[in-house]
Amino acid sequence: MLRDKTDVRAPGGDSGNLTQLEFLALNSEFNIADGHARQALTAGQSKIVEDLPLLFAEGEKRPVEELETEAHAAFFTALGQHSYPATPGRVLSCYSSSVAMEILSRALAETVESVALVHPTFDNIADLLRGNGLKLVPLEEDPLHGADLDPALLKSVGCVFITTPNNPTGRVVSKERLTRLAEQCAEYGVVLALDTSFRGFDTRAQYDHYEVLNASGVRWVVIEDTGKLWPTLDLKVGMLVHAENLGLPVEKIYSDILLGVSPLLLAMVRRFSEDAANGGLEDLHRFIADHRAMVRAELAGLPGVSVPDPDSRASVERVRIDDLTGTQVWARLREHNVYALPCRPFHWADHSQGDHTLRLALARSTDPLARSVRALRHVLSSR
Repeated sequence: MLRDKTDVRAPGGDSGNLTQLEFLALNSEFNIADGHARQALTAGQSKIVEDLPLLFAEGEKRPVEELETEAHAAFFTALGQHSYPATPGRVLSCYSSSVAMEILSRALAETVESVALVHPTFDNIADLLRGNGLKLVPLEEDPLHGADLDPALLKSVGCVFITTPNNPTGRVVSKERLTRLAEQCAEYGVVLALDTSFRGFDTRAQYDHYEVLNASGVRWVVIEDTGKLWPTLDLKVGMLVHAENLGLPVEKIYSDILLGVSPLLLAMVRRFSEDAANGGLEDLHRFIADHRAMVRAELAGLPGVSVPDPDSRASVERVRIDDLTGTQVWARLREHNVYALPCRPFHWADHSQGDHTLRLALARSTDPLARSVRALRHVLSSR
C-alpha cells in the first residue's frame, strides 16, 4: 500500500522511497527534490511551445514511424551518439525511463537470476529489479571505476547495471573504462545495461557509447531519457535501446505494455533536440554550473558541511553534514516549506551509508533555488 500523501514520517525509518518523498514536494514553490527539469524555458524553447498547435497538426498528419525516426536521430545526434541503432525495433520509445526500466527488468527476469547494480543510485532502479524477482549484488563506485571487475562477481550475475553519469554522485564511466567493462561482460556472457538519463549535462558522458558497445560484442541495453533535460512539464520520452544480439524479449514485453508514444511528444523531442544541438546544451551547462557555484558559495564556511562530489556536472548536488543526518535536515527544511532529498534511499544496499548527505536539484529557476539554499544555510547555521 502506498503511504498517504499527508504522511509526514521522515525516511530515517525506511518508511518511504525517493519518489514518495519527491511527491511530497510537488506543490511547493521551493521544491529542490526531484531531478526533473523545472526551470524557466529559454527563448528558443518558448518558441517551440508557441508552435505546439503546429506540432499537434503535424502529429495528426504524418506517419508515426517518420516522426519517431526523426526524433531519435535528432536526440542521439545532439548527444554525440552517432552509432545508435537506427534500424526498426532497436530503439523502443516509452513514456518515461521508469517504464523502460520496468520492461528491461521483466525481460531480464526471463533468463537472469542476479544483477550487479551500481551503489549508490536512484532507488527505483533497485525496486523495479527486485520487484521482478531479481537478486541484487551491490557494485560500489570505486571498484567500478578502478581495475577489472572481479571474475567471481561476473560469474555470479547475469547482468551488470551501471548509471552514468550516476545519480546522485555525478560520476561518469569514461570511454576507456566502458571499453574494458564491455570486454569483460562479453567474455563472461553477462548483459551490460546502462542508464544514461543524465548524459546531457556532462560532455564527458557524450562520447559515442554505442560505438564502444557494438565493437565489444557484448549483449547490451541502454536506457535514455529526455525528462531531465528540458522543462516540458514532464512531457518526456524514455528510450530502451538494445543490441541486436541481446537475446531478451524486450520487444515482446514492450508490446505487452505500450503501443507507442504520442506523435506530439516525438515532434517535441525532435524540436527540443534540434534546439539543444544549436547551442541549447551549452546554455544548459552554463546554467547548471552557475547554480552549482551559487549553492557552494552559499554553504561555504559552515563547519562540518562539505561537497562530496566536487567534479559533478549533473543537475543535482550532494551536501554532506557531519553532525546531522540528511533526514534531520530534510525535516527541518520542511518547516520552511523547502523540500530536498535525504540520501539514505540512494544507498539501496546499506541505507546507513547515506545518513549524512542531502541531495539538491539544480534544474530550477534561480530565485526559488537561491531562497531554498538560504533556508538550508539558516537550518545548518542553527545547529
